[in-house]
This record gives sequence, structure tokens and C-alpha cells, in this order.
Amino acid sequence: MYEALKNTIEAAWEERALLRDAAVQQAVRDTVELVDKGLLRTAEPSAEADGGWRVNEWVKKAVILYFPIQPMRKMEAGELEWYDKMELKHGYEELGVRVVPHAVARYGAYIAPGAILMPSYVNIGAYVDTGTMVDTWATVGSCAQIGKHVHLSGGVGIGGVLEPVQAAPVIIEDHCFIGSRSIVVEGARVCREAVLGSNTVITGSTHIIDVTGPEPVTYKGYVPPRSVVVPGSYRKQFPAGEYSVSCALIIGRRKESTDKKTSLNDALRDFGVSA
Repeated sequence: MYEALKNTIEAAWEERALLRDAAVQQAVRDTVELVDKGLLRTAEPSAEADGGWRVNEWVKKAVILYFPIQPMRKMEAGELEWYDKMELKHGYEELGVRVVPHAVARYGAYIAPGAILMPSYVNIGAYVDTGTMVDTWATVGSCAQIGKHVHLSGGVGIGGVLEPVQAAPVIIEDHCFIGSRSIVVEGARVCREAVLGSNTVITGSTHIIDVTGPEPVTYKGYVPPRSVVVPGSYRKQFPAGEYSVSCALIIGRRKESTDKKTSLNDALRDFGVSA
């Protein structure tokens, strides 16, 4: 459906001099507009893809190529002043999105109807699905994919990625609850209905250790569906001695009886862990 756009973007990626052509610039802008409207995504669910998600590299390339063709300009709001080349998202009333001052989303980020942005930040290329709350001072990085009815609690940091273009963005699937001050970066994937306790850090190399069985099971960059996860540590030997290394612990599974909109305290209460 978008084959002509894709071919133009791929050609411009290989030969940047093509960006001087008005038609090529328009192709880049048209692609970013489609991302802004949610008609294209930098990554999307795919039954055929490894891990269930496919990265649309050419769309990420368009987002990257958008930066050099945009002129720098001064932007003002009263006495506040900025100097940048990226537009902000507008028209929230028509989009059906509740946006609380001082929330900011960049143009090229898709915010679905029914989403709520508390004072927060959503970067270009990101996808925030319906019913999701991006709570106070939370950030959603470039190209991050946030599912339906997710709660990103206060101060949560969802990392972004533009390059390398083949790199998967951070993915938070439907009905997840990400506790206050948690960090998810480096293309990590938090699967549907998982709960991360406050201050949990998930990177591409973090040991995510399931301690619910007779033997520990370790994942990296992947939180299984319905997992209840809290910060933890394990002992590791270094040349200078043995030290504690941060990790994440899967201490249980979210119960079927637990409402998907439950508070973090409710989700953790059965496991005797505070939020």
C-alpha cells in the first residue's frame, strides 16, 4: 500500500543528497504524518515475526530523515521560549485525548482516543494506545510502543531508539502496570498484563529472574505475560571481590481475579511486597 513511499525513503537513506529534492522531502513528511495518525508504526504486532513484533525499518528511517529537512525555529508560549526543529502535536480535542498542562507530545507520535497525558513527554515515532495513562513526569521515548489500558506511573522512563534502524523499540503490551520511577530501556519488552513494582529497572541485559519455581529461570530483555516483578539483586564475583548486582525478580503471576485496572498495591499485596 505504501510501496512508493518506502522505495523513496530507502533511496534517500542510501543517498542523502536526494533529500534536497522537494518530492523526496514530501515523501518523508507524508510518512511521518501517517505515523502521527497511527496509520503506520515504527514497530507493530506480527504473528510471523520473531517474538511477535516486527520493526518497520523504513518507517524509522523516515523519522530519522525528518530531522535534517526541518528548519530550526523559535517557539514561544508567553514568556517561555524554545529553539528547535520539531513541531508539537496539536488538536487533542478532536483526537479525543485528555492532555493536562504541561504535557508535551511531539508531532509524529500517535496518541489514541481515550488516552490521558498528565504532565509528561511523548517523543516522535512513539505509539500510545487507547485508555493508557502517561502519568506525571513519565516519558515515552522515540518509537516506543505502549499498548491499550497501560498505566505508566509517575516518573516512569520508557526509553527510545532511532538507530540502529533494525533495533527493536521498547514495547509495553496491553494492560500492563508500570510502577513509579521504573525504567524500561534498550528494546526491552514487557508482555501483556505484567506488573512492575516501583523502581524496577529493565534493560536489554538486566537479569529478570523468575523465583517462583524450585529453580530460578532467567530472562533478559523480556518480561513474560502476567508477571509480577520487583527490584532485586544477586551476588556476582569480580576480580576485586563479590558484590551485589541489580536485577529484577518475578515473584508471581497476576491472578485472573485481579482487575486489569487494579492499583499497584493491590497487585503486590498477595506477595507480601510493598509498592
